[in-house]
Amino acid sequence: MTSAARGQGTLRILEGLATPAGLRLPDARPVPRADVRVRLAQNPFLMAPMAGVTDGAYRLMARAGGASLAYTEMVSVAGIHFGGQKTWDLVLPAEGEPDVAVQLFGSKPEQFREAALEVAERLGPRLALIDVNMACPVPKVTRKGEGSALMDDPSLAARIVGACLEQGQVPVTCKIRCGRRDGEEQAPEFARALEAAGAAAIAVHGRSASQLYRGRADWGVVRRVAGAVDVPVIGSGDVEDAGAALRMLEETGAAGVMVARGSYGNPWVFSSALALASGERPAAPTLSQRLAAFECHVRLLDATGGHLARARSLAGWYLKGLPHAAAWRDGAMRCVSLDDYLGLLARVRAFAGGDAAGREDVRRG
Repeated sequence: MTSAARGQGTLRILEGLATPAGLRLPDARPVPRADVRVRLAQNPFLMAPMAGVTDGAYRLMARAGGASLAYTEMVSVAGIHFGGQKTWDLVLPAEGEPDVAVQLFGSKPEQFREAALEVAERLGPRLALIDVNMACPVPKVTRKGEGSALMDDPSLAARIVGACLEQGQVPVTCKIRCGRRDGEEQAPEFARALEAAGAAAIAVHGRSASQLYRGRADWGVVRRVAGAVDVPVIGSGDVEDAGAALRMLEETGAAGVMVARGSYGNPWVFSSALALASGERPAAPTLSQRLAAFECHVRLLDATGGHLARARSLAGWYLKGLPHAAAWRDGAMRCVSLDDYLGLLARVRAFAGGDAAGREDVRRG
């Protein structure tokens, strides 16, 4: 493993399976660094950071599916401070990733400063930006004053942004929520404080921290934050498909959109959103493409040293809507190795027979 990339063999996997999966081979060369506004103007659809999900394999699939940029899982600045390899496994881009956005979380400005400096040094041109997590609502994070708890302390949040900016290499962005509590809209004023501290863009999830992921996201808050600051605002929450991604842009005035759960088993959501934005009607992936994408994703997970147990979730996502999908998911729960998953795929393909060559799946916007 090098400091610049990990997961040797991923390019070979993508070269063999991207086209059959209806995806494209990402350009592995580092992307020339650009202002966040410029990147969003070229392609506003981003792969959101998701803990336990957006590992190197997931990010590669998102980029192959047309995402402008993909974010790491949230990374502890304390973990970087203490030098844990498990922490760096979350940070380092996989072979074939042109660049990556690294999301950091914590509460101590000095640890953010140290982490930002080290991440910028180790990733070099493969680091697109540093994002500060001020949105995580999980109690084990917020009780330590991290994640969305920072929204109750704008002064500390501003100092954290300033500390991250000391690395001087890449933009610093933030992800926030509507506010900490239901009915308390802190986001517009808080966003102005982050902008004043030097944040280059602000992502807004349209739920309060107390909502967790329940209920519906309030896109009106995204619109009000976009009207309150001059830096680009990125909308997040309930972007379930390509159509919703386009509506987020149109209804909120946001400059970009983060797709999270809408990408589950659907790496095509990004290219489909781009097609819709251009006035085209994207075709749904065929069954053959879905199965090829599942194979590609599982092989990438294995090649990047990811937790292969995550492929059990992948099976549920990619095989959703197929005949006997529940039985296939049950089969995935018994898989423990790459060969097990490939054997499962072979059985699915044999069952599907000729239909796998051309039958389209359930429409996905």
